[in-house]
Amino acid sequence: MSTVAPSLPATVISGLILAGGRAERMGGIDKGLIPYLNRPLIETALARLQGQVSQLMINANRNRSNYEGYGYPVIADDHLVKATKPSATNNAVASQPAYFGPLAGFSIGLQHCETEYLLTVPCDSPLFPLDLGARLSTELLRGQYDLVYARSADSSGQVWNQAVFCLMKKNLRASLEQFLASGARKIDRWFKLVNSSSVLFENDLAFANANTPEELAHLEALAQLVAPNQRLPSVK
Repeated sequence: MSTVAPSLPATVISGLILAGGRAERMGGIDKGLIPYLNRPLIETALARLQGQVSQLMINANRNRSNYEGYGYPVIADDHLVKATKPSATNNAVASQPAYFGPLAGFSIGLQHCETEYLLTVPCDSPLFPLDLGARLSTELLRGQYDLVYARSADSSGQVWNQAVFCLMKKNLRASLEQFLASGARKIDRWFKLVNSSSVLFENDLAFANANTPEELAHLEALAQLVAPNQRLPSVK
């Protein structure tokens, strides 16, 4: 008789939706507010995540009032980038853009997290798994890891890291802040510094994201193929 692997209850997990990016390939538009199936992408992210966590937060650096209208805390990370910007005396480093990407969102999320664990997702992947938190937490408990992220395999068998879909312990905050303060930005480099693992998800389309208008249209077409039991209610 097989047993069901344990997973963390939603009550000990906070959720963070990453909507603080620059969206350069979308012409700089705020991706979380782009219409997807006649509602902003952020609404789909909230609907898919709200049943997996006990607390929701939105990481956004623009259009704060729009995001606050959903009734969840909105936290910006742009001040973290300014605070950790390398000294101008180091020309080679200072010439790089002052942008830390999702790690800045992770950091501010850990600062505001009121539970033991934080689950992160981007705002522009509207088909991410409804059991994301459960599966990542099962692996976290199995190996007593501090951080577990998603991977996916495409039709050719190529495996891709889906690093922004990540479950981590709140006590990683100091490690991440130290990493960012050093000027480092690569998410995979930080993962190697902590006690981490990953979970392979069979459906790579679940992590498809909208970096261009064409990709957004493709995602809307994919949504029509989603099974009825995977379709979502309105955001609460």
